[in-house]
Amino acid sequence: MTLIVRSGDAVAFTDWHRCFAEVMPELAVHNWPDPAVQAEDIRYAVVWEPDPGRLASFPNLRLIISAAAGVDHILRDPNLPRHLPLVRMVTPEQTQLMGEYVCWAVLSLMRRLPAIIALNASRGWNSNLTGEPIADTRVGVMGLGAMGSRAAEMLVGLGYATAGWSTTQKTIPGVESFAGASAFPAFLARTDILVCLLPLTPSTEGIINADTLALLPPGASVVNAGRGGHVVMADLIAGLDSGHIKSAMLDVFTPEPLPQDSPVWEHPGIFVTPHVASFGSRRARARHIASTIAAFERGEPLVGLYDPQRGY
Repeated sequence: MTLIVRSGDAVAFTDWHRCFAEVMPELAVHNWPDPAVQAEDIRYAVVWEPDPGRLASFPNLRLIISAAAGVDHILRDPNLPRHLPLVRMVTPEQTQLMGEYVCWAVLSLMRRLPAIIALNASRGWNSNLTGEPIADTRVGVMGLGAMGSRAAEMLVGLGYATAGWSTTQKTIPGVESFAGASAFPAFLARTDILVCLLPLTPSTEGIINADTLALLPPGASVVNAGRGGHVVMADLIAGLDSGHIKSAMLDVFTPEPLPQDSPVWEHPGIFVTPHVASFGSRRARARHIASTIAAFERGEPLVGLYDPQRGY
């Protein structure tokens, strides 16, 4: 069995190779630009932002695995062999990390961390920056997949009145479930901090726009750890400038890295994190990839299999 990897630089590949040697030593692992590997030998590919057309050049490729949770970076390839199964990377480690990030982001916005950091920079002092109590703050999570569900569970554990919005009704203890387009306005109306963990699909692209933001209560905040394409940045900035939106913590952007001249860097209402919310270790991801390949070889159902009908 031969696997090709496109995720990180040459140093990262050395780590990938070591991890696969531990979890699946029978797997022959090659780096994406390796000239020694024969295209016809490759059966499996683990990729992040693959070069357009490259996956189609492997005639015996059987399975494509994303190196991260999203697959939109793969679907952009116009020559993608769409008859092949495509698997998302969702490990227990990544799910936990995302829950931790969301809780930290919500607590940081609620307790005014961006304003406190700005105050530190000027050596200022303002004892009124106490933030809002948990009991008075309602959080809404858009997207209740593995990561969104775990984040919602952890928010409930902190004591937040937590709701979730998804395409279908979900049952999570302590979480109020809203489903479908008809329930979206009611979900937004009860949400003081909006968290986006949706997959990026044609129906979710630009979902955080002027119309969505207008339905949030005055003084609401936004956390986006889904994809940069979920946010219409001009609309978010306009909402912040008008005062209707109080603050935002953003971990993902289009493009990335966030350009040096982006107005996002200078906006006092936006706190930027550099796509760090849920980046699992290579060891954990290698274990997931190995178990996925083994399940595929046995003809078993695949965890995280992309569904073209749903778009994720």
